[in-house]
Parts: sequence; structure tokens; C-alpha cells
Amino acid sequence: MLGYYNQLSSEVYDMDKYIGRSFGDVEFYADRLASCDGEVLEPGTGSGRILIPLLEKGRKVSGFDLSGEMLTICRHNCRKRGLNPKLFQAKMESFSTPDKYEAIIVPTGTFLLLYKRKESLQALKNFYQHLSDGGRLILDIFLQTDTAIGKVSTRTWETKDGDLITLESKIVEVDYINQHTITHNRYEKWRNGKLIQSELERFPVRWYGVEEFKMTLEHAGYEDITISADYKFGEYPTDAGQIITFEAFANKK
Repeated sequence: MLGYYNQLSSEVYDMDKYIGRSFGDVEFYADRLASCDGEVLEPGTGSGRILIPLLEKGRKVSGFDLSGEMLTICRHNCRKRGLNPKLFQAKMESFSTPDKYEAIIVPTGTFLLLYKRKESLQALKNFYQHLSDGGRLILDIFLQTDTAIGKVSTRTWETKDGDLITLESKIVEVDYINQHTITHNRYEKWRNGKLIQSELERFPVRWYGVEEFKMTLEHAGYEDITISADYKFGEYPTDAGQIITFEAFANKK
């Protein structure tokens, strides 16, 4: 069975999407939550790239992730900065806490890793149940523009210890009916020309149409939905390469 955000892939994530790196999303989420005095939850918090800047701006943010390796890195990144948020391991579709949140955020397309339709709908409904009345869900998606089966891409990173980590990615499945791709990622760590660690990862990504996802949110009970492109609030997308953000409210009364 192929792994999923295990040791090498989590290490690469922390190097590639390091704390302080922004694609426009860090500033966007900080601005959208500037007036949020209540609790915020980030499912799929990863290594803390979004969570930590929000904590440093005074937001009350908790997070969870499916990957124990990611949570270990996130806790380390928080401790280095004197932060101690609530972090726990869970799935988006089944996590359960007694807390109600003023906002739940899922940046950077993380939600698309729920590639099965049933699980993605369960997750949206689960978010809704954990929002306070009038609470907001803010969530990014992107459109799938590369569906070439067999296409291979490679990348390389150098660690602080001088090792090299290589990543070879290949799309192995495209399901147009259920709207997802499956990519196989091979991570390898090299030291002085010798392979010392390897890891295989099965990486699914779901895709939605823009209006399709809006209707999916409405089906899950959300209202007052605003669609934004490339972190410009309220600007409707015009290009397939843009990041698309949905902000939706849970008005329960």
C-alpha cells in the first residue's frame, strides 16, 4: 500500500512550503479573519504555513491533519516560535470536537484531496455542524488543467544537512466521470551519491467546476456564498489557472 504524507513527503512539504512563504493566501486569510475574535479551525493544517502567521496575528487557531508526520513538523515549527495551539490527528469527514468555531479555513486546495464525492460531502456537512451560527467556511480549490496520463515531472531539494531529496511524479489515472486524478509520487533521499531512503505516495486530487462547487456548498446548507479568484475578494474567476476561494456562511437560525 502506498503511503500518504509520510516522512519524506512531509519533509519536502516543510521545505517547499516553509513558514513565511505566501502565494497571496497568507495575507488574504489574515485579512478575511481580521475581525474574527472567536475560535478558528484549520483542517489539513500541514506544517503550519497558514496557521502560524494567523496565531502570530492574535487569532485563536486550532488545527488538525490526517498525517502524524505533518503534525510532528507543525508542533516543532510552533514550539520554535513560542506557540502552543491545539493540534490533533483526524479526518475532515469524521472529526468531532465539542467546540464551535467562528471560522473554518481550508486553504491551498487541501480539500481536493478528498477525492471521493461521498467523503467530500460528509466533510462539508461536518464543517457546517462545527461552525457557530453565522460562522464562516473559507476554502480554496483549483481547476484540474493537466490530465495527461503517464506524464512525468521531477523536482529536487537540498536539505540543511546537505542531502538531496528527489521527487518523480506521474499521473497514473484520470477518472472523468468521478472527476479525479491519481498521481504516484516517488521520493528518494540521497547522501554522497547513495540512496538512503525512499517512499512511494498515492496522491489523489478531485476537481469541481466553479458553479458546481457553489451548488455543493448550498446543498450542504451554506448561504451567502462569495467566490474570489487569486485572493482578490469578490472577483469572479476568468482563467482556468486561478486559485478559487469560496467564503460561505452557516446561518442556522
